[in-house]
Amino acid sequence: MRFPKISRSLRQLSTHVLAIALGVVLAVSTLQVLPSQAEPAPTITAGDTSNLIAQRQSPASAAIGSTSFVTAAVNRVGSAVVRIDTERTITRRVDPFMEDPFFRRFFGDGFSQQMPSEQLRGLGSGFIIDKSGLVLTNAHVVDKADKVTVRLKDGRTFEGKVQGIDEVTDLAVVKINAGNDLPVAPLGSSTNVQVGDWAIAVGNPLGFDNTVTLGIVSTLKRSSAQVGISDKRLDFIQTDAAINPGNSGGPLLNGLGEVIGINTAIRPDAMGIGFAIPIDKAKAIAAQLQRDGKVAHPYLGVQMLTLTPDLAKQNNTDPNSPIQIPEINGVFVMRVVPNSPAASAGIRRGDVILQVDGKAITSAEQLQNVVEDSRLGQVLQVKVQRGNQTQQLSIRTAELQNAS
Repeated sequence: MRFPKISRSLRQLSTHVLAIALGVVLAVSTLQVLPSQAEPAPTITAGDTSNLIAQRQSPASAAIGSTSFVTAAVNRVGSAVVRIDTERTITRRVDPFMEDPFFRRFFGDGFSQQMPSEQLRGLGSGFIIDKSGLVLTNAHVVDKADKVTVRLKDGRTFEGKVQGIDEVTDLAVVKINAGNDLPVAPLGSSTNVQVGDWAIAVGNPLGFDNTVTLGIVSTLKRSSAQVGISDKRLDFIQTDAAINPGNSGGPLLNGLGEVIGINTAIRPDAMGIGFAIPIDKAKAIAAQLQRDGKVAHPYLGVQMLTLTPDLAKQNNTDPNSPIQIPEINGVFVMRVVPNSPAASAGIRRGDVILQVDGKAITSAEQLQNVVEDSRLGQVLQVKVQRGNQTQQLSIRTAELQNAS
């Protein structure tokens, strides 16, 4: 009676053994197929482990994990970066009370003649662009200074002589007499700079000499009007590399240690936003400052605003608006400077500039660039919309005498 049970158990056991055997066969065959479908793994030899590491490491992690490129960039230009200290004496206005005859009779004439004065000190940065001792910096660093002192990284100090200042582009050239073998900062090109490139700021922020900060190029061609300094004619490089007071005039470098900009401005109401003058613009201005001591800028003499149909419509639907504006794209003339080229040509407040020399004008920045690129005394053919009519006016550019 027990034999059937044993035979049934043997049959069940043999079934399980057969299933296990089939599974092993399938697994082995799968292992034989998979390697033929995959790419061969790199062969590693005793002297070739660096190649495997390079393949596994992403560019981002390589840059973050090592600061060697920053060190190399700073070492390449660091000795050419200088600190600029300025001194300026200002005289306070005398209280009119001191000029009163009774007061002078009571205290004496000598008392009223003692004009109170105050000593103002400033701090900035710059960098050497020629072995003879030419230093490039910002105009606002050395403007109206009675004394300029340039300090090199090795501790040597020299009196600086301002060779030229251009307020419109906020650039200045200072000369020091320190021999003919000074370190020179390698100048790159701002034309090839792209958003996302490395940006290294070097200078003396807040008096902390030889400070280096790292960031990226945040954007390009940020107009001076957008930055909030409408009296300048510049398109800035925007960066998030930390820039603070004292960085002004110092270089902004790329990852190769080449100067791509001059740190010049910050926004006091924002964190991590700084602006630099493109080095290609600075090269052209510096050459003129060395040669002539100044730069002649053409101007028309209008205060302007970029006009769009939406902006004009908002104005026209306002019952308190003093003027109706054409709902078009162009440049709205807010004010005409008296005795300016625009005033002489007949430009009026409320006109909308549509074209210059046949080229459509759609923004105030575009018009400013067209005028800046023109020649002194050049006649520009300007098409304006005045009410429901268009007019063609001829404006001869003149030299801008004062940036303010």
